[in-house]
Amino acid sequence: MSRQFLEMLGRQVIIGDGAMGTMLYQNGIFLNTCFDELNLTNPSLVEKIHLSYIEASADFIETNSFGANELKLGKFGLGDKVEQVNQAAVEIAQRAVAQSGVMIAGSVGPLGGQLRPFGSLEPQVAQQIFARQIKSLHGIDFLILETFTNPDELLVALDAAQSVTSLPIVAQITTNEHQETIYGQRIDDAIRPIANHPAVSVIGLNCAIGPSDMLNSLELIQKVTDKPISIQPNAGLPREVEGRMIYMSTPEYMAEYGKRFFEKGVKIIGGCCGTTPRHIQELVKAVRALDRALVTQRPVVHLTTREAASPKGQPEMTLAEKSSFGRKLATGEKVTSVEITPPRGANLDVILQKALYCKEHGIDAINIPDGPRASSRVSPMITAVRILQETGLEAILHVCCRDRNIIGIQSDILGVEAIGLRNVLIITGDPPKLGDYPDATAVFDLDAIGLTRVVKNLNQGIDIGNNTFSPPLSLILGVGANPVATDIDREVERFSQKVRAGAEYAITQPIFDADMLLRFLDKIEPFRIPIVAGIWPFASYKNAEFMANEVPGVVVPNSILERMSKAKTREDGQKMGIEIARELVRAIEDKVEGFAVSAPFGKVETSLAVLNKL
Repeated sequence: MSRQFLEMLGRQVIIGDGAMGTMLYQNGIFLNTCFDELNLTNPSLVEKIHLSYIEASADFIETNSFGANELKLGKFGLGDKVEQVNQAAVEIAQRAVAQSGVMIAGSVGPLGGQLRPFGSLEPQVAQQIFARQIKSLHGIDFLILETFTNPDELLVALDAAQSVTSLPIVAQITTNEHQETIYGQRIDDAIRPIANHPAVSVIGLNCAIGPSDMLNSLELIQKVTDKPISIQPNAGLPREVEGRMIYMSTPEYMAEYGKRFFEKGVKIIGGCCGTTPRHIQELVKAVRALDRALVTQRPVVHLTTREAASPKGQPEMTLAEKSSFGRKLATGEKVTSVEITPPRGANLDVILQKALYCKEHGIDAINIPDGPRASSRVSPMITAVRILQETGLEAILHVCCRDRNIIGIQSDILGVEAIGLRNVLIITGDPPKLGDYPDATAVFDLDAIGLTRVVKNLNQGIDIGNNTFSPPLSLILGVGANPVATDIDREVERFSQKVRAGAEYAITQPIFDADMLLRFLDKIEPFRIPIVAGIWPFASYKNAEFMANEVPGVVVPNSILERMSKAKTREDGQKMGIEIARELVRAIEDKVEGFAVSAPFGKVETSLAVLNKL
């Protein structure tokens, strides 16, 4: 089974379980209890916790043996039961994973005593104690040495492990928010000798700090080793709430950082103190979506730039050949589009009238969102087709990764071409929890980067199964961009990946600060593609407040909110919103290739007024 671990490590990200101690505490076990003894006195509870993580789709569970060495057990009068406690830990885990294919990691923590010169424990004695415990963990797939605050103690544990087992070893240390050990040693200095130890298969961090601080430490680790890296953060820092220590990081927050760890190349991601099966379940959903996107590109992994082509691929049409919208982008003409959200009901008469009105006033295309803010509306594809058929105006069809698996998405993309649509905008999509149906299941087999690669391949006649077909598709590939993202470096990196995946243009989130957009444009200059700036004319002060506080990825400067607050009537608010949007258009018009203006509450006249089309 250790072979299974090494094979998985080479082909995918591996998701670990979360906290054992946290779950035991939640099940009524007092903190002063010997958790390891529960393997003998309450094995059914330990197995129940293992099963909860297996049901959350973890790839491995850790034995309940973190403190099962003779020093720690000796404090409870159990020093003579090291073998019994550890063997029971493995047997419980084996019963839990039976028939599931989930792997078992043998958990070994620090001894609970300080090595010389900080304490009285001799390294040779410590090595013997570690060896005794590790030898007792028969039947595991790999070993995790975790939560070591003293790198020297971890090195002793590694020597002990090497002397009694040939299993793969994950070695993890603990640091503080300053990226130092408790002895003041920098994380990169502490990691270097551990990573170089011949017994180490994976090097990493766990415990003590939350995901944000661990992400900062990750960059330092990657500078000193090319071995696979594991990350198992706490669910943030605990706070005392009514006498109990509560970890405040939500499962969704952990999942967001799980995606960032994956993007940075981390190979094992799990949780430590405070994390629960819910955290692991959300982590699996988020990371597996990205990992599957990677899997879909593996048959054609050589497609790293927009110009690259698979050996089996066919020549792709140029941007100018694909559509009128594409021709304008290719020749440097300014493009204009108006975003109109499909209705909640099935009647499209009103939206068709608005599209025709936009065409009569010189708009190039209608933007059709796909379930914005996780809402359910008329199919955007059907809406786009009706607009094209009945008005002759091109549509930009948003394609969201949230609601369909890779088979369904590919079918829809093929249908987009078959029905005569040519312009798509690939977006990852808002999670259901943001919308009207928070309990709906999100699929996210792909994210925007992965789907961009899929469509790029379809444009060359290669499907997700690496099958070829002819003729290839001729879709213009657009992507989203957020110039005001909180983590702007991450946004720039993801944007570069979208360009490498095949993006031909981008539409930004609504922009309210010209300087932030210009800084973003400077950062993406090395891989610049045509940028269409998203513009949202406020309809009122209330609308501005909503955008500022409740729409993800949008930043509204306080100065603009203050201006909007001075509007006394609805009409004044609309005029002020149009005026602010016009000022923004003038400030950036020489820096972008066009504008995508939203129609607040469906009022296309407002959008046209911003573009001086009325």
